[in-house]
Parts: sequence; structure tokens; C-alpha cells
Amino acid sequence: MAERLVVIGGDAAGMSAASQARNRRGPDDLRIVALEKGFHASYSACGLPYLVGGEVDGVEDLVVRRPEVFRDEQAIDLRLRSEVTEIDLDRRAVAVRDHEEGRDYWEPFDQLVVATGALPSRPGLPGADAAGVYGVQTLDDGAALLRAVEADGAERPRAATVVGGGYIGLEMAEALVRRGLSVTLVEAGEQPMGTLDPDMGALIADALRRLGIEVLLGEGVTGFSASGGRVDAVCVGNRSVRADLVVLGLGARPNTALAEAAGIPVGETSGIRTDRRMRTPVEGVWAAGDCVETFHLVSRRPVAIALGTHANKQGRAAGINIGGGYASFPGVVGTAVSKICEYEVARTGLNEAEAAAAGFEFVTETVASTTRAHYYPGAREMRTKMIADRRTGRLLGAQIVGQEGAAKRIDVLALAVWHGMTVEEMTGLDLAYAPPFSPVWDPVLIAARKTAERLERLHTGG
Repeated sequence: MAERLVVIGGDAAGMSAASQARNRRGPDDLRIVALEKGFHASYSACGLPYLVGGEVDGVEDLVVRRPEVFRDEQAIDLRLRSEVTEIDLDRRAVAVRDHEEGRDYWEPFDQLVVATGALPSRPGLPGADAAGVYGVQTLDDGAALLRAVEADGAERPRAATVVGGGYIGLEMAEALVRRGLSVTLVEAGEQPMGTLDPDMGALIADALRRLGIEVLLGEGVTGFSASGGRVDAVCVGNRSVRADLVVLGLGARPNTALAEAAGIPVGETSGIRTDRRMRTPVEGVWAAGDCVETFHLVSRRPVAIALGTHANKQGRAAGINIGGGYASFPGVVGTAVSKICEYEVARTGLNEAEAAAAGFEFVTETVASTTRAHYYPGAREMRTKMIADRRTGRLLGAQIVGQEGAAKRIDVLALAVWHGMTVEEMTGLDLAYAPPFSPVWDPVLIAARKTAERLERLHTGG
């Protein structure tokens, strides 16, 4: 009889795991059931701000693979609107609520993949559950926000408040401006984009203001005012900010309630604990994606980072291993990139606060340069910051804020961090040069050289 694999979650990690397992084991050997509680599976959540902002035409454009591809071409029994409500490890089955047919049933498994993703963080404040307060994590969330933004007549929103200045908050703030709304961003920190150092985040704050967004920094939200059950304002300190709709950009937390209730261990970040092969400590149970805890290769500490790149790789590793092969996910260095207004923003490794928390003594260097040769049309400004270990010179992290052509240089820096290169070693990197693409000294090389020179002065007392 065929072994039964059940996958909880039909997005990046879950469907990558299902597909890889199927590639290695046929339907007569392995029956695969994938259960997704939403209306969509296998989609690009990273595209949600561009859907809301109008750059993407419709919800279906973000769907990577249609359900029939999995069902007809890969013999994966993908069931939408099928919510898993319980995992019974003794029974080796999951309880499923079929929202389409209004029935409940048990689905048995031999192998289980938990890919339940992450949940948008909602503050425990008065009015946070009012209608018109949106967390944006899934395609269904994005579709709901899009419907609100596109409403006509008296229902049309005119003012929006975004709470939280992380990646999703900033991208959504820009998207709402594009839709013609008056937008206020509220961020409790010193600057937006808290994964950057404050000096780099300040550049983003200035860009937001130039776009017409009111930016309130160092101020926390104390509650939400509602009328008739619908949000109409956000309480910030002692004042009230009008809001016909609110977007929560406070980050996301691993969605592990099912796993915890079943006794599947979670780690100190509240993500599910796995080994490098994505196995949990429970025999026959795997986990992948935004719900898991992973390992930071620089800080050497556990982290929970919700990114589609990690989810796909982790799901791939789980599926290959379930299929009888061997694959591992070694960890992360925290690389991320985004477009905010006219700026491209990127980071990798550790920022200053993270490096200090990990116990490093470090030096930093920030250099201003251009994306192309200064004389070539279209050259844009960019700023590159490097953080290096004071004793060894090893690159610990880097950040880039610049205009068109800047951000993808973070990939060179991510590779250097991944392989533990020193900034001195980086000064000799053979990077491509032509005036339309780079100055003769690429900004990465300039920043590496300046950081190496600073370290040399420290070591020689100069």
C-alpha cells in the first residue's frame, strides 16, 4: 500500500516539499495530500504591495502554479479551503475542516510536513480587531485589502495609517499613496526599516516624506478608534490620526499553534525546531517555511525570518529527503532587498545592534558612490555600509541604500558574508566593470577598501 504524505499549507514551503517528494516517488509508492485553508496555493506573497499599488493587474497574476497543475500533472491531491484544526500524533492523522462542503474529517498520514507559515503580528490594543484593520500575510489578505482600496462612492477610503515601518509596512505605505490615499506611517523606533542601522534608515524616512507620507517616528500606537465596528482613527500618544483603513506592518510571527498543541517542539524564537534536513524531533514529522526556526550563520544564534527564498529552499530539502534523497538547509545570513520610493534598500549579515548582541567588537565604514561611471547617463547615488569584525577583519554585515542599480550589489556582499571573507580579501574581488554598469571602482570595492584601511589604522595605532 502506498505511503501517505500529508502537507499542511499550500504555499512556497508546502508545495515545494510536495513537488520534490513527488519527483522522486511515484503515486503508486507515495500518496500526497496537500491541505490549504485559503482560496489560493503556490503564490507570490512578496508581490502583494504591488497588487495593492496597481503595478500588478490582478490577484491571479500572483499565482505561480494553478491547482490543476499539481493535481493533474503531479498527482498531488491539493485541497483548497481545507483547514487543519488538529494534529494527532498518536493517531497519525490530522483533523480537517472542509469550508467548501461544511464537513469535518480525519486525514491519516505516515509522513507529515508542517508548512503553516507566519501570522501578521497584531497588537493587543483596544480596537485592533475592528473592521478595516488589515494584516497582510497571505494572498487572501492582499485580495481583501485590494477590495477595500478599490471601493467606490462613500465606501472609498481617503486616509490610511500604516503601523510599523518594516519592509511590508513601507511597501504598503507607498502602494497606498499610489492609490491616491493620504497616508500616515507610525513607527515606534528611531527610524523606519529597523533591520537597517538608524543612519541608513534616515534616508528612507526622508524619501517617504518627499512622497507625501506623514512619518511619525518614536511614537507608539495606543489603540484604534472605531465607529459602528469599523476603524476610523489610530490613537498615537495623546492624539488621534484619521484612518479609513489601517495596515499593520509590525512583522510576522511563526504560525505554530497547531504544532505546539500537538507536542511538536518549538525553539526560543517560537519557530518549530528542525535539523538541517528539516526534520522535527518527532519521527516522521517535517517542517519548513515561515513557521520554523532557522540558524544564523554569522551570529550563530537561532532566528525566525519570514522570506519566500528560505521557504522554497527548506521545502525543497524536506521533499528531497522524504523522497529518499539527501538535502540540507544550512542556515541564513539575513539577506533581504526591497524598493521603497525611489530607493533600493538591501542588507545582509548583521547590523550594528545585532553584531553587538552577538558579542562582536566591530568597525563600520559608510561610503557614497554612484551606480555607474559618473559621466554615464543615468548614474544614480548610492550609499554602502560595511560592518567588520575588529580583530579578524571578517565582514559581518552590509547595507545598501541607493537608486536604480544599487540594491542587487548586496548579492556580492552576501556571498562574502556566507564564506567568511575579510574586507581585505574583498578588495581584490574581480568584479565586472563597464561605464553603463559601474564606476571603475565598484562601490563594493570602495567600501571594502575603506573598511580595510580603517582596520589597519586601528591595528597600527595610526
